[in-house]
Amino acid sequence: MNTAALRARWETLAPREKLMVAATTALVVLVLVWLVALRPALNVLRSSERQQRELDAQVQQMMVLRQQARSLRSQPKLGRDEAQRLLEQSLRQRLGVSARLVYNGDRATVTLTGTPPDALANWITQARVDARALPSEAHLTRSANGQWNGTIVLSLPSR
Repeated sequence: MNTAALRARWETLAPREKLMVAATTALVVLVLVWLVALRPALNVLRSSERQQRELDAQVQQMMVLRQQARSLRSQPKLGRDEAQRLLEQSLRQRLGVSARLVYNGDRATVTLTGTPPDALANWITQARVDARALPSEAHLTRSANGQWNGTIVLSLPSR
């Protein structure tokens, strides 16, 4: 239908019918404005405070990591012998008898047997910071009681 035909049809409607068509049209326009413009904006507004808190937490975590990276870079170079000594010391302190250490060149292989998750996480952090040993491979399985078994291969500083 073209515009002229619509106008002619509009003119034939009774005032009551014109009012109903206008009200229906207004209702449809209001629903569309709500669905397209207002509801999405309100949803964003409602979730913005939560998202802001999450982003602030991420920024804080990134700042902590940046500071750790700076402090690691500023530490003096470590020789392999000193790195091995510190790695062995941290292994005894954190993991005790649940870990066994074998060296192969500039790599160290740690075999874990029934190691608690918290102790393993703390030891990896200490090995990275103190001995500058970086995990390069990990083949771990978690036992039914929640402890770790397997091997972790660490790269040691070069001589």
